[in-house]
Amino acid sequence: MDSGSDGFEQWARLSIGARLPVDLPPADWYAKLAELTPGAQVEQRGFAVPAWACEKNSVLVRVMLSGIRAAGGTPNFVYKTGTADLNIVAPVWHCPAVVYGPGDSALDHTPNEHIEIEEYIKAVQALTNALNTLATLPTQAV
Repeated sequence: MDSGSDGFEQWARLSIGARLPVDLPPADWYAKLAELTPGAQVEQRGFAVPAWACEKNSVLVRVMLSGIRAAGGTPNFVYKTGTADLNIVAPVWHCPAVVYGPGDSALDHTPNEHIEIEEYIKAVQALTNALNTLATLPTQAV
């Protein structure tokens, strides 16, 4: 938030970053913001990336789950809709995709984001397991 005055006019500015649900395109969000703020100027900044969700029941997901378990991990699904390259490339490439990594995803992109070395090592092993399995599958299976 920012505000100011030049002695004759006053102004206020609010910058908002949002992660949108899969069923809400950025253009609709901007339209709704404009509707909720009559008289205000709603300006799009940066590049709005629509949310994207991967299919939970695919060969890739099953291989990743197996790779995580084989590395001693307990896989779980986290519904996140922003800040991953996946949101950009998966819809364009039309291929199966997943996001995976160690650490507490609730802390992603915050000052408290961190991982333990043991978690990192386990994640590397999980990815190694999954990639080795994927390498043995026929191309059409994935």
